[in-house]
Amino acid sequence: MARRPRPVIWLSVLLAALGLALAAGAMDRLVLSRFESPGSESVATRAELARIFDTGTPSVLLLVTARNGDVDSAPVAAAGRAVERELAGQRGVAETASYWSRGKSPVMRSENGGRALVIARMSGTVTEARARLAAFAPDLARDGAVVKVEVGGADEVFRQAAEQARTDFLRAELIVFPLVLLLLAVIYRRLSAALLTLGMGLFSVVTTLALLRLLTSVTDVSTFAANLTLVMGIGLGVDYSLFVISRFREELDTGHDAAEATRRAVGRAGRTVAFSGLTVVVSLACLLLFPFPFLRSFAYSGIAVVLTSVFAALVVLPAALARLGDRVRRRTPAPAGRSGWWHTNALRMMRRPLAYGIPALAVLLALAAPALGISFGTPDDRVLPASTSSRLVQDRIRAEFAAEETDALQVLRPGLPGDASGRDRIEAAALRLSDVPGIRQVDALTGSYADGHRVLGPTPSSNRFASGHDTWFSVIATQKALGADPDRVIADVRGAFGPGEVRVGGYPAELADFRSVLVDRLPLVLALVLLVTFVILFLMTGSLLLPAKAMVLNALSMAVMFGALVWIFQEGHLSGLLGFTATGSLEPSIRILMFCTAFGLSMDYEVFMLSRIKEEYDRTGDTVASVAAGLERGGPLITSAAVILAASFATYASSGVVYLKMLGLGMVVVILVDATLIRAILVPVLIRLAGRANWWTPTPLTRLHHRLPLTD
Repeated sequence: MARRPRPVIWLSVLLAALGLALAAGAMDRLVLSRFESPGSESVATRAELARIFDTGTPSVLLLVTARNGDVDSAPVAAAGRAVERELAGQRGVAETASYWSRGKSPVMRSENGGRALVIARMSGTVTEARARLAAFAPDLARDGAVVKVEVGGADEVFRQAAEQARTDFLRAELIVFPLVLLLLAVIYRRLSAALLTLGMGLFSVVTTLALLRLLTSVTDVSTFAANLTLVMGIGLGVDYSLFVISRFREELDTGHDAAEATRRAVGRAGRTVAFSGLTVVVSLACLLLFPFPFLRSFAYSGIAVVLTSVFAALVVLPAALARLGDRVRRRTPAPAGRSGWWHTNALRMMRRPLAYGIPALAVLLALAAPALGISFGTPDDRVLPASTSSRLVQDRIRAEFAAEETDALQVLRPGLPGDASGRDRIEAAALRLSDVPGIRQVDALTGSYADGHRVLGPTPSSNRFASGHDTWFSVIATQKALGADPDRVIADVRGAFGPGEVRVGGYPAELADFRSVLVDRLPLVLALVLLVTFVILFLMTGSLLLPAKAMVLNALSMAVMFGALVWIFQEGHLSGLLGFTATGSLEPSIRILMFCTAFGLSMDYEVFMLSRIKEEYDRTGDTVASVAAGLERGGPLITSAAVILAASFATYASSGVVYLKMLGLGMVVVILVDATLIRAILVPVLIRLAGRANWWTPTPLTRLHHRLPLTD
């Protein structure tokens, strides 16, 4: 790259231009996803209900409010039926129902009688459904003389969440680029170096979005993946460039010309960047083990970000450095010797390791303590700001309706015919289901049931349960029961039948299956992340204890992050300041995403630090001196990188979507804790306590490590 910089630079410009052309259309190709587990019982049940009964889970609702009187008055009923007909005529609406067409079903009427529901099921994929919903939802919302109509439901909630995420992406772009440039200018004190580093981050973002655009041709990629692309592309692109440019400046200060300084910088720093990128890729690649397009999308974007950032740092940047040469040099050479703050601090810590290590560990454990109370729940409309229209609708439903029709469990009973021969058995099953604790109402072919009694006879809408060979039941649980323990409700509903007699679908069952697969796969994912990362660090250091120490310290970082998430988002501290509503639980898939991302980025800094310590130890054989020298060389760089990466993630702290707010704040916490208490105190303390054992490896592994072409 240093010998032929011009062709490399022009090729990079061409790649960037091509990437920009592809990236321009990437956002329109990204899709939305539902929280569901492909191949699960709930998803199979949904397909069977669509095939046999041409029905399914309603995902859109209209909240109709009577201006005068209640929803049973003739003018309001007429207006409600007219709204249902209007909704049924919209493109993409496959099925509709309302309080009035369901024979005044009690669960579709508010407890005070002032509001009622119109519900709809959309056809097509979730992306198609929400695109069509966006086209007609504004026209359906109105405030008339007889009724007020508001649009809500799961598809409207997550459609608005996706719109908010896109808005946050554009706003973050406007903030993060000038902010990072300003920070880089302060760090480098040379605008040319700052612009070059930011350019590598931009190259990563643009080419990653281009790769995602290409990937959408063969698989679904979530809209939210673009948000991760922006902050990680800038963060890692800048991190890796900082590391290479810092080493390049060191080589210039020793008297080498630009070409030789480039060769030496990439020869040392490039190896570290490659190992660092590999650790981040491993962490994010483990998301591919989950069979969910939502989580896999973050794996695609994260892996692409790492690859493009490493490419920029090891191919594009060296060519640019060879051309710029002295324009990247420090304005004043670095002072000779190793008496800087990091060097002095490291020696201080190592002279009294327990005196400094125990308090630091106590602080970390105190910050992590709230994580012991973590509680996992389901996603709902409260991911949005309280002023969002769909959130307002759902808040009113929570306050005024005992149960929600769109959250009904759909219980398919194969082999029980929906004709005269099966009516007695259908009614008996419906009565049993209505007696299940937490069930508000059961709708069946023979009518509606509650508390072990029939409350409504069959209506024309009851025919939707009929089939020549099968039938199904709509089992509507109270909001309180679903909020407290949805898994118990589903288990009790299954228990009303014999083993294997029924299959359960509906939104609560889909969420339960989704969580079940997450929990089942989580141990495998954690084990692989730890094992593969351990192997990578062994290959880099040739040590067994240093990778083990890195695992422990990273576990501490993760615990602190989860402690912060529980304290802030689950328990609701700072909710007023940050503008969100605490629900008392955390959605699990976002936590897994944050673990994999944070673990990889924390290991990123571990690799940077260990590489400088190992380099000094190989040169001197003195553990204490190598730690002090390594921290002096790597500490300021890691701190600078951490500040920039934290600033990038912090742009999402003001996001209107709670998930992005969690991602931003959680990553800021783990990055800052990792770059301060972990790297500045516990790393030197633990290495000092271990002494020469840091570098011990069994003889067979030592021979294996020496045989591998991994050292300079």
